[in-house]
Amino acid sequence: MNLSRLFILRPVATTLSMLAIVLAGLIAYKLLPVAALPQVDYPTIRVMTLYPGASPQVMTSAVTAPLERQFGQMPGLEQMASTSSGGASVLTLRFSLEMNMDVAEQQVQAAINAASNLLPSDLPAPPVYNKVNPADTPVLTLAISSKTMPLPKLNDLVDTRMAQKIAQISGVGMVSIAGGQRQAVRIKVNPEALAAAGLNLSDVRTLIGVSNVNQPKGNFDGPTRVSMLDANDQLRSPEEYANLILAYNNGAPLRLKDVAEIVDGAENERLAAWANQNQAVLVNIQRQPGANVIEVVDRIKTMLPEITDNLPAGLEVTVLTDRTQTIRASVRDVQHELLFAIALVVMVTFLFLRRISATLIPSIAVPLSLIGTFGVMYLAGFSINNLTLMALTIATGFVVDDAIVMLENIARHIEEGETPFQAALKGAQQIGFTLISLTFSLIAVLIPLLFMADVVGRLFREFAITLAVAILISLVVSLTLTPMMCARLLKREPKEEEQSRFYRASGAWIDWLVEHYGRGLQWVLKHQPLTLLVAVATMGLTVVLYMAVPKGFFPVQDTGVIQGISEAPQATSFAAMSQRQQELAALILEDPAVESLSSYIGVDGDNATLNSGRFLINLKAHGERDLTAAQVIARLQPQVDRLSGIRLFMQPVQDLSIEDRVSRTQYQFSLSSPDAEMLSEWSDKLVHTLQQYPQLTDVASDLQDKGLQVYLLIDRDAASRLGVTVSEITNALYDA
Repeated sequence: MNLSRLFILRPVATTLSMLAIVLAGLIAYKLLPVAALPQVDYPTIRVMTLYPGASPQVMTSAVTAPLERQFGQMPGLEQMASTSSGGASVLTLRFSLEMNMDVAEQQVQAAINAASNLLPSDLPAPPVYNKVNPADTPVLTLAISSKTMPLPKLNDLVDTRMAQKIAQISGVGMVSIAGGQRQAVRIKVNPEALAAAGLNLSDVRTLIGVSNVNQPKGNFDGPTRVSMLDANDQLRSPEEYANLILAYNNGAPLRLKDVAEIVDGAENERLAAWANQNQAVLVNIQRQPGANVIEVVDRIKTMLPEITDNLPAGLEVTVLTDRTQTIRASVRDVQHELLFAIALVVMVTFLFLRRISATLIPSIAVPLSLIGTFGVMYLAGFSINNLTLMALTIATGFVVDDAIVMLENIARHIEEGETPFQAALKGAQQIGFTLISLTFSLIAVLIPLLFMADVVGRLFREFAITLAVAILISLVVSLTLTPMMCARLLKREPKEEEQSRFYRASGAWIDWLVEHYGRGLQWVLKHQPLTLLVAVATMGLTVVLYMAVPKGFFPVQDTGVIQGISEAPQATSFAAMSQRQQELAALILEDPAVESLSSYIGVDGDNATLNSGRFLINLKAHGERDLTAAQVIARLQPQVDRLSGIRLFMQPVQDLSIEDRVSRTQYQFSLSSPDAEMLSEWSDKLVHTLQQYPQLTDVASDLQDKGLQVYLLIDRDAASRLGVTVSEITNALYDA
């Protein structure tokens, strides 16, 4: 049976079929998304609850624990981690890879609804969830600043006109505002003046609550007209708050402004962010798990001019961090390497075949096989990433083999006197099943990669399938197009007088190579025991080297971005933390490899405590610096360590992130215990012991239980005798 006969007899149909493969591959190449690596993200959802003024213990018992009980009942949940700090609770839920993100979202919403009756009734807002991995670095960071506009008003503009529109873009998981201070009316009560009037803070809170409402009032429904009712029941300015009447004293009204200072300020003044060394509002944009980074950033950049045009004049919007730049650059480099590999294959082929007509046949088979692979990649939902391009680069050496084997067999028959057409028929019939067995043996090597589980399996599945598809298409090309071209392009070896100087020189070099190979082979056959000994020694050395080579999950990348977590002593105030954070920024910006940075402090979804902060350090392009990101960190670390009162933990941002917790260092170890005191004791012991090892640096713990705390011991008997309840004492402390 001759599988190639039909294609040799139908050259036009064969050519059109190959052109169809090329056209489909080129169209698919334009449609394929670009990414750094295959999408292997776990479905992850973050749930954040804010309860201002609550201690970590109150957040744990009143907010985190009820939510954990409900979330723990969800099917498909693989891991749940929580962080409870002063005024904030953050839970990270990681589901199995097979779980659909939309299904996970519905489960989380249902669990929050079920836990709502167990949460404190005075929460300022219900728990908020986002489809985002907290450990995933923002794909885009924008800095918005103004020289004339107050920070609360600037934050309000960014929140209402920019953040909400960006959050609507497909693939965006969360848009967080760092350093933004929401507008609020702040009432600073004078306790002495209030007490002199016989009032307390509870009276002020009650007055504000009953004086500032926004409720329906009904309507008048007459025979011919309907009138809606409205009233000035909602306070809209500090002046309206100031004129509220607390009480009457001897017929004279006691207004709120008489016992308090009312100003238009910020809801939370303990938030700050900087772009380089200038205070700004930062917009950190994180993608949804599984979303393509480049597509998300491209959509944002397309919409950004439309958004900024609607902002008032005087606002400056700057792109500080764009993680897609290094991704695009790395993919471009691999694409260039792929083209270079194809050129090398063609050159080596020409060097040995020595004829343009013979070289043309396998040279067409190589790009045809690779281009056709793009079509299958598109149908399979793959992307153009470093692993799929690496598979195509490796396939370049495989796909040319089939064509050369077919060509050499046909050329042998031509040298024996057959016509090119008859040689193509006979040679293709002889070698066809050999090529099939050779191809499937190569594909069989890739089968174990398809059955690898979890993240590793997802990571290498695209690599294995891409390589297998390229080899299969090369088999099809070798059985169809290659023999057809051989029947029409391949000629007999030219006579000696017709040979060019290059043909004779390369032929002499090949003869010399074959002669020396023959001598070496004869020597090996004469010394078989020694040859076997060398083979065994090589095998043993391979095992030794395998054991000695460092091992890891994935190489450390240089994405051009460094993530930093700053940490000051636990009793550090916001003002002191702000000063030390800026000192760190000034020191980092002095490094010649650093282009810009963004930093922020304050309790939010990222920073659990006031004594911690975040840095995102953007390095210059690879061509403008001599050091890698890891080397820049090594150069910066001794300098930042000299600053007193603050530490900075830095590590390069990676494209592949499988953790759902932000760690100060590259490796993390979880210590758990139902006894909080025991956990604190042994956590300190473990950190102290690990710090003694010279192989380890930056050993730290995220347990923050050493801060200053004022404990109020209530004398319940005295309180009862005075007619004061514990609830009133707690409310007075909270109001103050």
